Amino acid sequence: VTAEMLGVPESDRHQLKTWSADFAEMLGNFQHNPEHAPRMLRAVQDMTVYFRDTIRRMKDHPQDGLVHSLMTAEVNGDRLTEEEVVANSIVTMVGGLETTTNLIGNGVLTLLRNPGELKRLREEPSLIPAAVEEMLRYESPSQHTGRLAPQDVDLGGKKIRKGQAVMAVLAAANRDPERFPDPDRFDVTRTDNRHLAFGYAAHYCFGAALARVEGTEVFEALIRRLPNLELQPGPLVWRNNLGLRGLISLPVRFQASHAAN
Repeated sequence: VTAEMLGVPESDRHQLKTWSADFAEMLGNFQHNPEHAPRMLRAVQDMTVYFRDTIRRMKDHPQDGLVHSLMTAEVNGDRLTEEEVVANSIVTMVGGLETTTNLIGNGVLTLLRNPGELKRLREEPSLIPAAVEEMLRYESPSQHTGRLAPQDVDLGGKKIRKGQAVMAVLAAANRDPERFPDPDRFDVTRTDNRHLAFGYAAHYCFGAALARVEGTEVFEALIRRLPNLELQPGPLVWRNNLGLRGLISLPVRFQASHAAN
């Protein structure tokens, strides 16, 4: 989906995913573990070469997608530089490949750990969009974000000074008992569910609509085609990433429905 959205060859998706995973180590861990810097820098260099080549190719052979849209976008005569096109292509690619992947993996695990809710979705597939919202709240793919305070403010009995750095822990906000009744309960029928998994206001994720569509499509297919899905025994291994919550792998077993398509 991300490759098609960008307008690059779908056959490149495995390489894009590898770069994305390396880059994500900086997003979640660079401030905590500088040992990741060399691998992240190599990924940035390789991605930069890739998208510069893509831009040059599209000048002669335009291809529908975000890269070409960024190349040709113009507002009052102002256009993006090549560097800006590359940077925005990279951050969009990583956002598309990392967070939605974790939404799907975390969501499958959560459903398998809550068989009553999974049964409810099988009986009422119309609840799937609401279930995706609850997955985003319950196991937030993006755990925290950094901000600079624009002015002095009192928050939770603490004084935050103008210009101070603040780590806003989105995952904690999404389990705030003052905002969500019984926040540690996974409930696919939760209605008042204004979570912060996609951020807020000016920093709201511009890919939120696509992520919701992808999540809904995946779980509709899963409910329809894998009626006997169950978790394999054994320990789960989570990614060593403080900012992006996701599994390294999710071992499951199932018997596919032969009647499904």
